[in-house]
Amino acid sequence: MSDRNELLRIEGIRKTFPGVVALDGVDFDLRRGEVHVLLGENGAGKSTLIKMLSGAYTPDAGRIVVDGEEVRIHGAQDSERLGITTIYQEFNLVPDLTVAENIFLGRQPRRFGMIDRRRMEADAEVLLKRVGVSVSPRALVRELGIARLQMVEIAKALSLDARVLIMDEPTAVLTSEEVDKLFAIVRRLREDGVGIVFITHHLEEIAALGDRVTVIRDGRSVGQVPARTPEDELVRLMVGRSIDQQYPRERAGTGAALLSVEGLTRDGVFDDISFEVHAGEVVGIAGLVGAGRTEVVRAVFGADPYDRGAVKVAGTALRRHDVNAALAAGVGLVPEDRKGQGLLLDASVEENLGLVTLRSATRAGLVDLKGQRAAAARIARQLGVRMAGLGQHVRTLSGGNQQKVVIGKWLLADTRVLILDEPTRGIDVGAKVEIYQLVNELTAAGAAVVMISSDLPEVLGMSDRVLVMAQGRIAGELTAEEATQDSVMALAVSHPPAPDDNPTSDKEADRGR
Repeated sequence: MSDRNELLRIEGIRKTFPGVVALDGVDFDLRRGEVHVLLGENGAGKSTLIKMLSGAYTPDAGRIVVDGEEVRIHGAQDSERLGITTIYQEFNLVPDLTVAENIFLGRQPRRFGMIDRRRMEADAEVLLKRVGVSVSPRALVRELGIARLQMVEIAKALSLDARVLIMDEPTAVLTSEEVDKLFAIVRRLREDGVGIVFITHHLEEIAALGDRVTVIRDGRSVGQVPARTPEDELVRLMVGRSIDQQYPRERAGTGAALLSVEGLTRDGVFDDISFEVHAGEVVGIAGLVGAGRTEVVRAVFGADPYDRGAVKVAGTALRRHDVNAALAAGVGLVPEDRKGQGLLLDASVEENLGLVTLRSATRAGLVDLKGQRAAAARIARQLGVRMAGLGQHVRTLSGGNQQKVVIGKWLLADTRVLILDEPTRGIDVGAKVEIYQLVNELTAAGAAVVMISSDLPEVLGMSDRVLVMAQGRIAGELTAEEATQDSVMALAVSHPPAPDDNPTSDKEADRGR
């Protein structure tokens, strides 16, 4: 490779934090017009590396070279000046500003000293069309779903005319159609000479989009291989061992219904949702983004209101829109937005793990701190949370370790019904298998699990039954044997009739025969 084709080179980068060596001599290079995949487990050091390129961290040792010249990046402005733009896995948008205001934040076009809103919104509309998302530039960001938020982030990055574009798990919450659109955008950028650092835990994406792969393990670069390297070899490089089974579901006998949802309706959002989940069972909920999956389980948990219907746990009805009632009944929710809804980011690992059990650990106004600490230490060991100690702030953990903490607090609470909404989004293959094993342990102990995932192979691999939602309704139910990618997608894109259109349910029809 000639020097003129090299956009970026990192040599011997080292970074330490109190008690932790995050990076220890990492080497990496990026050429013009290539997609270079950065692969590694959560906690391997990927996020630390890209934060150095974006100016959030400064390396303790090593060199960063851009266009053949050594540079020092002390902040976001230095990074942007060098043509380096980062799209983070967790969104960096202002909820109360419009889409256009977010895209051009700090760079708004002006006319006669005033912000030229007409031009800003017109320019934003061009970028939004380029990424294939149908959303008004005047819409407030807080009104958008996660998939559209991701597309706004990409539009924002494109507005900066980046020469180096770093994409951290950009496909984590996108549908297959949206992923195809994103890949088309990435390929166009590659043809324009942009160098793209692509971070993903979806191994099938690597061969489809990548040119080269650099694998990081335990803070060190352990190999650089072609993108078409077999997946089992990539996994071995990444985790240091072979993983024999990607979806290790262990199905056992099921017991009585623990969760019963009857005719749940929220006008304009979801309609006549009914299903049961039995002890020892995993029920997956599949569907396209916007089908109403998350809205339903948030209503079941009491986080959001509903207009009609009932939710029962072990036969006892829960008060609607009452999270405390759900908690008392043994219902837990791991939300899709772990940072915004699942964690107290500036609290410690110990404090986050003890959130759900804090009330039960309090006697006469005093918290059993010793008992809470021992329980937190036990669950952190069980889950393999990579941390400097229980006192480490959750904000500083990798995404996968944050997710383990979110799940861990419900394990400590002896949850009987656990709802998992996108439980492995942004998590590496090794950590995914660990979470699947936890699901097996929960169901073996008699718990019921509801799993929502946009990763269809995950739903198929880990569910005993699959409910498919479309347009706010349940379009169909499939057994594990019936559920295939084709059968699920056929239901997901269908137009299920409203209850009034088909007043006689299948069960009622069966009883009438």
